[in-house]
Amino acid sequence: MVQKLVKKLPIVDYIFLTIGAALMAIGIGVFLVDAKVVPGGVSGLSMAIHYLSNSTIPVGITIWVLNIPLYIWGVKELGKKFAARTFYCFTLSSFFIDFFRGDIPGLNFIQLQNTETVLDLYKNDFLFLILIGATLLGVGLGIIFKFKGTTAGSDIVAAILHKRYGIKPGQAIILTDIIVISIAGLIIYVKDLSPDRAAISLTFYAIFLLFVSAKLIDLIIDGFDYARAVYIISDKYKEITDKIMNDFSRGATAIKSRGLYKNIEREVILAVVTIKELPALTDLVKEVDPSAFMIINNVHEVLGEGFRRRI
Repeated sequence: MVQKLVKKLPIVDYIFLTIGAALMAIGIGVFLVDAKVVPGGVSGLSMAIHYLSNSTIPVGITIWVLNIPLYIWGVKELGKKFAARTFYCFTLSSFFIDFFRGDIPGLNFIQLQNTETVLDLYKNDFLFLILIGATLLGVGLGIIFKFKGTTAGSDIVAAILHKRYGIKPGQAIILTDIIVISIAGLIIYVKDLSPDRAAISLTFYAIFLLFVSAKLIDLIIDGFDYARAVYIISDKYKEITDKIMNDFSRGATAIKSRGLYKNIEREVILAVVTIKELPALTDLVKEVDPSAFMIINNVHEVLGEGFRRRI
């Protein structure tokens, strides 16, 4: 009974969602807010409100307040299937942002953004500061998306626009982010909030941040390529198949085919090997048949004996 209950509770998922929310919050709250480099979306809009209020309105609570109507709209338009994890993620990330910045009453002694390391990076290596923020933001969001969570905000807007008007989610998110970054840049310029750096420079940093974090999100979701699918076309396919199974202890699949150029029927060998095994396999094929034709594709994940499963 207990085992069945544990299986039904996605405890591991929520542990990783918590880690993702914390990393995202550190990236925004510790490295990006005071640098005035805006990530776009609701987080960026909240940062703009924070600047407009002369830093009196905390970023985290603003994110949470702005997300509530979007969340309700999303539940109404998209259904309840994403409700629990979405609420958990944007609530926790909002809390962590204010927690790490010391904006929660009674915890103002934390203020990680004022540590010696962060202040030194802000003064002497601003680009690296932004890279750290972008990395933490991208990895955090990637973990959240990997474990079926979302941070609401522009994701919900994009999903609804796609459902109602057929607008591609990627285009909607990019458009929203550009608008938010432009608004934040205008506020920084008008209020002269960054005397050390021009507002347009910070806007370019923000666009750079978007690309870096987006790539990291894709990397976390898809993972590094760790295997290769190899298609081998050769008249000596039987010899090659025997060597693959004997020398590599790997299985191989024969696919019946017909070459249109010579109109010859033969079998194409399909084998999946690790990256480390690929050079040896290539040498083996060339040794058996120097004229063999090989097609090599990247593989993001392999489910089966002999390969590890991704998280």
